[in-house]
Amino acid sequence: MTSMKILDLPRHTLTMIMAGGRGQRLLPLTKDRSKPGVPFGANYRIIDFTLSNVWNSGLRHIYILTQYKSYSLDKHLLKGWQIFNHEAGEFLYGIPPQLRVGNDWYLGTADCIYQNLFLIDRDEPDYVLILSGDHIYRMDYSTLLVMHTRQHARLTLGAVLVPKSEAHEFGILEVDEDGWVLGFEEKPSDPKTIPGKPDWCLVNMGVYVFNRQDLVDELEFDATDPESSRDFGQNIIPRMVKQGGVLAYPFLDKETGEPRYWRDIGTIDSYYQTSMDLVRPVPPFTLYDREWPVRTWMAPVPPAKSVHGYHGGDRPVGQLIGSITGGGTIISGGTAERSILGRNVYLDAGSHVCDSVIMDNCHIGKKVEIRRAILDKGIVVPDGMQIGVDHEQDRRLFTISDDGVVVVPKGWCHVAAEDAASSD
Repeated sequence: MTSMKILDLPRHTLTMIMAGGRGQRLLPLTKDRSKPGVPFGANYRIIDFTLSNVWNSGLRHIYILTQYKSYSLDKHLLKGWQIFNHEAGEFLYGIPPQLRVGNDWYLGTADCIYQNLFLIDRDEPDYVLILSGDHIYRMDYSTLLVMHTRQHARLTLGAVLVPKSEAHEFGILEVDEDGWVLGFEEKPSDPKTIPGKPDWCLVNMGVYVFNRQDLVDELEFDATDPESSRDFGQNIIPRMVKQGGVLAYPFLDKETGEPRYWRDIGTIDSYYQTSMDLVRPVPPFTLYDREWPVRTWMAPVPPAKSVHGYHGGDRPVGQLIGSITGGGTIISGGTAERSILGRNVYLDAGSHVCDSVIMDNCHIGKKVEIRRAILDKGIVVPDGMQIGVDHEQDRRLFTISDDGVVVVPKGWCHVAAEDAASSD
């Protein structure tokens, strides 16, 4: 392959991001929004990480396939991602279900792409890059494309090492020494491990590069199979592995050979743990890489600030300890420790927020204690309230995850909750 052909790869690639996930296991964070639209990391939505990978990889032909509760996501894309030069042929379009091939909503991941084959026919790319909009990671897809074309693969998929204890949630790969996939099993109860590494499995990341015609042929065949689940992991990939020509792209650090950071945000606990990774002393995933910036919509808000010692010096010191915060947040004599505060959060005097995620526009009253909790947007916590301290009390009002993380739903009102409790 000539160097010119390699440089042309982004122009000949169509990117399709599946962003319609219902997110049942992320409730109540997904009560009013899809998984990719869930806020993350003070300034961002989850989809910003996949989109930033696409942008930083030089890819400019993008469709985002939405479905459930897409208003929040659509608004975010309109405000934050209209950065493409349409005169130069660049685009990013959100595509809701069109019902062009029947009367069903998307029946699975493969059906999602199948119902939008008209977009592939319209754009006539050489390659189709298919991504999920609910993962947190940093990947240069251009290197994936180069590997795919140089090896003349029919399908190349991203693969990452995951501990065996977690691997049952993913598709498991068996590969030969050259990276060709010999076997694939979707979400097995007892996943096969890597030879010589009994505690690790090689799993499917949900990052796919297809040759256009191979993708079209496989999807059209799958649509005629009455036994199919219309899913890439259940049907398309296993069938293509049997046929041959499926290549695994190892998602490893080039210098150390260690697995790179990748998280599937599928549950409240995975969302919480991935959020807490951002505030570790040495975070395994940083938001501060200037060579690979994460783009988003930046709200027109003033800088964050801390306030203490006014009104005669009777206020405690406002402190932000091992935490991150969005713009417009005021720490007015309270303390945030190992926590993430979104935009326009107000933390009043004597309050302590620890190991928690507080989303935009929350008001935390005086002498409030919050531990290991997630507060969705627009919540007002009254003076003296405790969240995450007494789980018996919390359970009467909120959702508590398997790992004991308390989740307060968007717009929760203490007065309304008291009224509801008194009427029981």
